[in-house]
Amino acid sequence: MKLSRREIAMAALLAGAALAGGEGEAAPVSVTERIEHGPRPSADPSYFTKVTGGEYIAMVLYPGMTALDLIGPHYFFSTMRGAKVHLVAPTMAPVACGQGVTLSPTATYADVPKAVDILFVPGAGFPTLDAMKNDQLIDFLADRGERARYVTAVCTGPLLLGAAGLLKGYRATANWGIRDKVLPAVGAIPVDARYVVDRNRITGGGVTAGIDFGLHLAALLRGPDNARVCQLLAEYDPAPPFDSGSPHKAWPESVSLVQSMIASFSDDLVKAGKARTNRA
Repeated sequence: MKLSRREIAMAALLAGAALAGGEGEAAPVSVTERIEHGPRPSADPSYFTKVTGGEYIAMVLYPGMTALDLIGPHYFFSTMRGAKVHLVAPTMAPVACGQGVTLSPTATYADVPKAVDILFVPGAGFPTLDAMKNDQLIDFLADRGERARYVTAVCTGPLLLGAAGLLKGYRATANWGIRDKVLPAVGAIPVDARYVVDRNRITGGGVTAGIDFGLHLAALLRGPDNARVCQLLAEYDPAPPFDSGSPHKAWPESVSLVQSMIASFSDDLVKAGKARTNRA
């Protein structure tokens, strides 16, 4: 039987309680708990209500993008008091995403300051190919990414950063199905991880990885105590009905099926990435 990290942590805590002995004596905190939760915060809520900032966060929209890539991190960004979170597009016209969702921009490229705190790019399926060929989008990313405090993306979004010349020589991740084959085409070093931090480049894996990615960024900007409160407010405590969320856990048959479904797409992304970087 395979134990989850939480079950292992609980077992360690119970073992610590048994070893502690003595009535009223506090059990030691396990190493696992310390790694997962960190030191306990003060009960005084002022650390959450008083910590504010004026961060400018530019979240880029483009036709066909996967809405959940953006909505996950957007939740945590928007809970940071005082942050200016903008959905950015060339014009203020609504942008049709994939999955039948339409999002309305709150700022145009021209409205975005030259230096932003977070530049964020979501991913997509086949629309990623069109986005990689979109000079206006890639030029905007290259310009703002040059000065951004954090340059970030999830799913296939890192390929757009790469197309803009922003990932050359950086460790990065992306959707597992295309990560190892495609990231090198834009000069990035692929890493098998939920999210990867290399200097001021932060990239996430496929779709739902954006939630963990967003929570990590919230901790960087506002501190871990704030991020923990945001996580609790969101009741982000995933317990999926299937343990099939990564190629390391899914049935081999499922992995092979997905790989066969995206094989040609992956090849096209490599060609597009090389074509874009050769133009630079």
